Amino acid sequence: MQSAAGMGKICGLSFDLYCGEAVHLSAEQYRQWKNKSVTLLGMSGVGKTHLSNRLRQHQWFHYAGDYRIGTRYLDEAILDLIKEQAMKVPFLKDLLRKDWIYIANNISIDDPGPVLSFVGKLGNPERGGVPLDEFIERQAQYRKGEINAMFDVPEFIRKAQSIYGYQHFVNDVGGSLCELDEPGVIELLAEHSLILYIKATSRAEEETLIARAKSDPKPLYYRAAFLQEQLAIYLDTHGLSYAAEMEPDDFTRWVFPRLFHSRIPRYEAIASEYGYTVTSAEVAAVQSEADFNAMIERSLLRGRG
Repeated sequence: MQSAAGMGKICGLSFDLYCGEAVHLSAEQYRQWKNKSVTLLGMSGVGKTHLSNRLRQHQWFHYAGDYRIGTRYLDEAILDLIKEQAMKVPFLKDLLRKDWIYIANNISIDDPGPVLSFVGKLGNPERGGVPLDEFIERQAQYRKGEINAMFDVPEFIRKAQSIYGYQHFVNDVGGSLCELDEPGVIELLAEHSLILYIKATSRAEEETLIARAKSDPKPLYYRAAFLQEQLAIYLDTHGLSYAAEMEPDDFTRWVFPRLFHSRIPRYEAIASEYGYTVTSAEVAAVQSEADFNAMIERSLLRGRG
């Protein structure tokens, strides 16, 4: 356990603050926190990127987990996958082998498309799906990348200030953070940032988020045990024998509500022990840095969880 003074230094405050194993502030202490660091946690669509984009205009360094994964930990794997496909085209094969063209990963902080394309959707390869064994391997690679990206957060908090000159830091994590079950990840984030869980305001909004995801199904990360369990149920209820028989988008639409509801207690457990909670309605009302800070202060007054 670090000393009060040591923890005060980590938290970026000018006075001694005993944080225990996680940043634990009063509203007044948050207000005086010179170099704020906040981790945003929640399902896709609840407003994490909305907040991050707002804050980026006000001296907040925007650390996007999927951007770090795609540019550092999956960059080569993504390019290899693209090259495998390109080499199937005789014209492109010749150009690549002669080094007359090159392929680059053009991921941006606002569009992690290459990462999603790498993860892919489980199902019939002839319908754009990924075979089960390969899908499981890609899931493992993504998981490893996300873990590494989160362990990079303390160093990027330092870089944000010392190299890039940003005063504050916001960690915009993927919706799958609660699925990692990797010792030390949440504890590290809680030690170096204030964890803010954004939950859907109501059951109706949960259904809206689910409907939106089903209307445009995107690749997802699943815990290995969850995937095996849900895959068995899907195959049985649809009268199929193999994952290769599945329509990729249909499986993704079918499994998303189950994934959504399985993640909620995981988010809540993290917030209860390590962080604070706000609603998506509160997030939607944030239009400025002042609004954001006021929202956090209200959550601190409400207490943990």
